[in-house]
Amino acid sequence: MPKDKKTACLDDLRMRILMQQIAPGADLDEAALCDAYGMSRTPMREVFQRLSGEGYLRTEPNRGPKVASMDLGVMRMFFQTAPLVYANIARLAAENRRTEQIAPLRSTQDAFRAATVAGDASQAALLNHRFHEEVGEMAHNPYLMPALRRMLIDHTRLSQTFYRPKSADEKRRVQTACVHHDQMIAAIEAQEPDRAVALTLEHWDLSRDRLEQFVTPDPLPLALTPNEEHARAV
Repeated sequence: MPKDKKTACLDDLRMRILMQQIAPGADLDEAALCDAYGMSRTPMREVFQRLSGEGYLRTEPNRGPKVASMDLGVMRMFFQTAPLVYANIARLAAENRRTEQIAPLRSTQDAFRAATVAGDASQAALLNHRFHEEVGEMAHNPYLMPALRRMLIDHTRLSQTFYRPKSADEKRRVQTACVHHDQMIAAIEAQEPDRAVALTLEHWDLSRDRLEQFVTPDPLPLALTPNEEHARAV
């Protein structure tokens, strides 16, 4: 069944924000988006409200919507919070998962692995997002799930670099991430919460430094002046 315009717009804007096709902190042009998606202002504003509630946008009175930022304060909270949320989700998923939830998670993992082998970074990032969201759904916890979904927005935006490996070590890390997913599925299926937590934290550590590099700017090139010349200049 074809999607209605509002649903298609929601899905497309989510994807564009996750892929950073719309930059963090960017202002959204309501009129331009209405034209692009063939929608009037009222349904477009409903889209904005939905995306704001999910954490993709920020809306303020008398101001247009803005894509959720990834500034220093946000990133500091992200790196502090992510391992706590992931670890607790993993424990609850192992304890509360339902048998019928295992096969869909495996299917997502198969697609994720195929995307990493093909070198499709965007698809790999989106499927990794879905993998961890499905693990969250297995936890059956209405308090943690909103936090996980909000955190995954920033994790997916950051992970664009992780799934574009430039060295042998980075390629090995991506391969290891696939192995971790398989092991996490096995631990969840076997209902081994301690093992699921340990694997999840190992999985987080695998990509953490690469994610941190994403928000650390390269140093500006400096034309260093030798000491003698500097002394003469002074």
